[in-house]
Amino acid sequence: MKFRNDINGLRAVAVIAVVLFHFNPVWIRIPGGFAGVDVFFVISGFLMTSIIFRGLANNRFSTLKFYIARANRIIPALMAMCSVLLILGWFYLTPVDYRILGKHIAGSSGFISNIFYFKESGYFDAGSHEKWLLHTWSLSVEWQFYIIYPIVLVILNKIFKLTTIKKILLVITGCGFLFNLYVSHQNPTYAYFLLPVRGWEMMLGGLVYLYPVQLNEKNKKYCQWLGVLLIIAAYSTMSEKDMWPGYLALMPVEGAFLIILANRQQGFFNNVILQRIGLWSYSIYLWHWPLVVIGYYLSIPYFEFIGIPLSVLLGALSYRYIENRKISAQSASIPRQLITSPPVWLIIIVGGLAAVVFKNNGFAVDRFPASVNNIVKDIKPTPNRINCHVYDYQDPAKACEYYGKNIDWAVLGDSHAISISYALANRLKATDQGLKHFSFAGCIPSYGQKNNFSHCSRWYNEAANYILQDKQIQNVVLINRYSAGLYGENEGVYPRLSHQKTAQYADILTSFDKLVLQLAKTKKNVYVIEPVPEMGRSISKLFYEHYWVGKPVKNTVSMSKSYYNQRNHDILRHFKQAKYPENVHLINTQQAFCDNRYCYAVRDSQPLYHDAHHASQQGAEKVVSQIVI
Repeated sequence: MKFRNDINGLRAVAVIAVVLFHFNPVWIRIPGGFAGVDVFFVISGFLMTSIIFRGLANNRFSTLKFYIARANRIIPALMAMCSVLLILGWFYLTPVDYRILGKHIAGSSGFISNIFYFKESGYFDAGSHEKWLLHTWSLSVEWQFYIIYPIVLVILNKIFKLTTIKKILLVITGCGFLFNLYVSHQNPTYAYFLLPVRGWEMMLGGLVYLYPVQLNEKNKKYCQWLGVLLIIAAYSTMSEKDMWPGYLALMPVEGAFLIILANRQQGFFNNVILQRIGLWSYSIYLWHWPLVVIGYYLSIPYFEFIGIPLSVLLGALSYRYIENRKISAQSASIPRQLITSPPVWLIIIVGGLAAVVFKNNGFAVDRFPASVNNIVKDIKPTPNRINCHVYDYQDPAKACEYYGKNIDWAVLGDSHAISISYALANRLKATDQGLKHFSFAGCIPSYGQKNNFSHCSRWYNEAANYILQDKQIQNVVLINRYSAGLYGENEGVYPRLSHQKTAQYADILTSFDKLVLQLAKTKKNVYVIEPVPEMGRSISKLFYEHYWVGKPVKNTVSMSKSYYNQRNHDILRHFKQAKYPENVHLINTQQAFCDNRYCYAVRDSQPLYHDAHHASQQGAEKVVSQIVI
C-alpha cells in the first residue's frame, strides 16, 4: 500500500491528545484525550485488514510472516523501554514497586498486560499513576487482535468467498458494537481493557478498506473535516467521568473512519510537524507514560514543561535508532526465522528477567542494607485485616470478636478501626477482656441517617444500635477518616488540600455527635480517636525516598505538624468545642505520630503505617496506649 499522509497525520493527532491528557498541563486541557487510543485502534484495523485481504486475494498470505512483521515493528522499541525501566528500577524503586514493575513488564512482554490491569483497578483510578506500564494495555489489545484476526480470516477463506467474508465481518462489527454497549454499562473496567469489547473499533477500521467509497475532491474535503470535527469534539467534551467506550466512543471512532475513508492526501494532515510526530507516534506513546509516572513519583511541579518535550525527543530517538531499523530474515524457512527472530529473544530475555524480579520480591535483600530491610519488614497490616473487615453489608451481629469471653469493648468505624481493634485487643487479653470489631471500608458516620445517606448507612445504624443495646459492652472506641469524609481524599502531589466541602458536611458531624451522646447516655465509656495523619503517599515510597537522598530513615518525616493541623482543622475544632459528657474521652493521635514540629512515617525505627494512612500494628499500639483499661 502506498504511504498515506492522512493516516500518518491522524496518528499524530491521536498521540498528541493522549500525551496532553496524561501530562494534564494547566495551559491546555484535553479532558477526552484518552480517546486518542480509540483512533489508533481504527488505524490498526484498517492497516491489518488491508495487509491480510491483499494476501488472501493473491493466495500469498502467510500467518507466520504476518506475526513476524508485526513483532519486528512493535517489540524492539517496547523491550528497549522495558529494559530501561528494569535498570532504573534496580537503583530507584522500592522493593514493592520493583516487584510490581517486574510483574507488569512480564505481562507486557506476553501482551497480556490489559488482563492484569483489568483485575487490578480502573484506568482512571488514583493508583494508576504508580503503574509504569499502564499504557501498554492498548498494545496488548492490539496484539491479541493481530493473533486472532488473521487466523479467523484464513479459516473463513477456506469456507467462503472474499465477498461473503466481507459481509460476515460487517455483521460481526455491528454485533461487537452492541456488545460494547451492554458491557460498558454492566462492567466498565472490563469494557475499557479487554479485546472482546474493543475489537469492534479495529473491525470498523477494517470496513473502510473492505467497503471503499469513491469521492470527488470536494466531498473528500468535507468528509475529512467532518472526521476531524468529530475527533476534536470527543477530545474536548468527553472526560474520565463518562462511561467508556460505550456509545460515546462512536465520536472518535467514526471520526477516524471518515478521515481514512476520505483518503485525502492534502490539507490538514499534510504538514511537516504532524508528519514527523506521526512517524514517531508509536515511540512517543511508549516513552511518554513512564515520564508521566516519574513526574508523579517525584512530585515535580509543572513537570509537563520537561516531560512533553522529552517524550517527543525520546520518541524521535527511539524511532530513528530502534523502531526504524530493518530486521532482515536470515533464513528462507519461516520456522527458522521465528526461532532466530531478535524480537522473540528480546521477549524471552527481558520478560524472563522481569519474571525473576517479581519472583524474588524486588530483590530487597540484595539492594538495601540490613538496617533498612529490618524496618521495611515491619511495614505490614495487622492480622485479620481481610477476615474482620466489611466491604458490603453484613449482619453486625456476626462481627469479629477478639480473645476473652468477657466482651465488654467495641470498636466502630471505617478501615482505620482495623489496626486499632487488633492493638487494643492485645492489651485487653492480659485482663481477660474481649472486644468486638465493627469496621466498614470508607464508611462515614451515618447514625440516624436514612439508608441512602451513604453506602454504609444501614450497616452503620445497625452496628451502632447493636452496641447501644448490648449491656455487656461498656467501652466503645470510635475512629474514622474524618477529614476524608468531610473533604475527600488527600491524593496527588503532597501536600494538597481539598477545600471543597461536601453537601453532607453538617450531617456527618451531626450523626457523629448524636451517636457519641447516645452512647454516653447509656453510661458507656466512649473513646473518640482524633484523626490519624494522612501522608498522601505510601510509607514505603516515603521511606525509600529518604534513604536515597541521604536523609535519616530511623525517623522518617511524613509531614509538618502544621499541615496536619491544617488538613484536620475543622474536625479538631469541632472536637475541641463539643461539650461531650465526662465519660467521653478524646485520644490525641499526635502523641503517637508527631512531635512539636513534624509527624512521622517511621519513628525510632518503627514504621507507624503500612500504607499512606492506615496505622501499622506499632502505630496502633502507640495510639491505644493512651486508653485507660
